[in-house]
Amino acid sequence: MDNEKIIREFIEAWSRLDPKELSSYFAEDGVYHNMPTGPVGGRENVEKMIAGFIGSWTQTEWDILHLVSAGDVVIAERLDRTKAGDKAVDLPCTGVFEMEKGKIKVWRDYFDLTTYMKGMS
Repeated sequence: MDNEKIIREFIEAWSRLDPKELSSYFAEDGVYHNMPTGPVGGRENVEKMIAGFIGSWTQTEWDILHLVSAGDVVIAERLDRTKAGDKAVDLPCTGVFEMEKGKIKVWRDYFDLTTYMKGMS
């Protein structure tokens, strides 16, 4: 599997705002760690976490600024452009993905929560 291609597809999939589709990219025991909050483990729990996180979103487009990979690690620097009704935020993020057999085993996403909260308040 081409890990870089999988992560590019995953990032593009966010624009469809479908938690089930997004969680399908994770290994059954995959972990999503939004760094401002705690890690969530297991595909079903990841789906619930994503659903809660994006529940108010009406649109999101993630621009890849840089993407590098080595073996089973992919790092994507992004600008996440998100709207929730008339509220909007352009959020700089960096995601570190550890891959296993074509699935996300661990995703750590780094961003400033204050920037996000200010845009969405």
